Amino acid sequence: MDTRLTAEQEEIRRTLRELLVKRCGPRELRAAEPTPAGYDPELWETLARRLGLPGLALPEAYGGVGCSMTELALACEESGRALAPSPLLSTAVLAAPLILALGTGAQRAALLPSLASGALTAALAVPGTGLATALALTGDNRGDWAGGGRAGGVQARRADGVWRLYGQAAQVLDGHSAGLLVVAAHTGGFARSRTLLFLVRDDAGGLVRARQTSLDPTRPQARLELRDVEAELLGGDQADVPAALAAVGDTAAAVLAVEAVGAADRVLERTVEHVGRREQFGRAIGSFQAVKHRLADVYVGVQSARSAAYYAAWATGTGGERVGALALAQALEALRTAASEGIQLHGGIGFTWEHDVHLYFKRASGDELLFGPVHRLRAHAADAARLFDGGEVTV
Repeated sequence: MDTRLTAEQEEIRRTLRELLVKRCGPRELRAAEPTPAGYDPELWETLARRLGLPGLALPEAYGGVGCSMTELALACEESGRALAPSPLLSTAVLAAPLILALGTGAQRAALLPSLASGALTAALAVPGTGLATALALTGDNRGDWAGGGRAGGVQARRADGVWRLYGQAAQVLDGHSAGLLVVAAHTGGFARSRTLLFLVRDDAGGLVRARQTSLDPTRPQARLELRDVEAELLGGDQADVPAALAAVGDTAAAVLAVEAVGAADRVLERTVEHVGRREQFGRAIGSFQAVKHRLADVYVGVQSARSAAYYAAWATGTGGERVGALALAQALEALRTAASEGIQLHGGIGFTWEHDVHLYFKRASGDELLFGPVHRLRAHAADAARLFDGGEVTV
């Protein structure tokens, strides 16, 4: 693995950082949070049309740029630094790869160019609050998380050649504003129980969407109710949906890890700047040895998480080992620690709503609720590696 960034990757990072500094500062961030979409549509249009971020990892044949997921991860690192709210994660990291992997030729040709241009946004909806399980990050996704033939979840049935969905999903990232929903639903009953993916347009009859109040306001979420909604099957009914979701889950975890590293790095920078200005007993508190030690520990954690996240992003493009979940666990822990120390070392102002440092703590906590928590990410990775199958461990 070559850890050096290419000139193209450096340009992506530089251009996006300059843009977000100008267009997504603290004032713009807070102004976007209470809007119906939860993000600035003009900024999204700039990210999509000027920089091509939604299509960065999509093939050129479908209007994409043709880069790897590593470039998209680097872009997300910069958006993580700014905590920039946008449908990039839900569209380019979760939904588009599933359409690319499972969609028919006609579905790909009809949907991917619009997703690559940013004209169409998409969201992945799974039953209940099981996103981490559906993506195989915290457990086996071949179980009954989609409904299992029982009441609850999202059920799909076919009548007169038309698929119809009934059920509900919560904590759907950008589900209230996405123009296209990729919905995981259970079908087949007990005899032929399986999970399939369906495409639902935002104007479908019987679809009810409501934005939820989320812990992290920079990650807008929605609750969806599907009341006999007409849907289009994604791909064929023999598709291995759990395998496709697991592959997308590993890639998404790697991207989220790099994004979390960007956020952790930025909150550490802000904390170092603050302790260099704030004075007690006639000297900057950053000169106190105890403060230096605490920040040094944070720095080591961030750099270690960056190495793991970059490796995971690189591994997604090589077809090698899947280490996204482990990298995500380390990155979320680094972000949570950096944000916690930032709040403490900012003193009284760090606990106020008016200061931005608490937003980084909410990002860490919110991502753990959606994709973790950290201990479950690590436990499932250990189970998948059969780490403790050898019996009694001797020292």
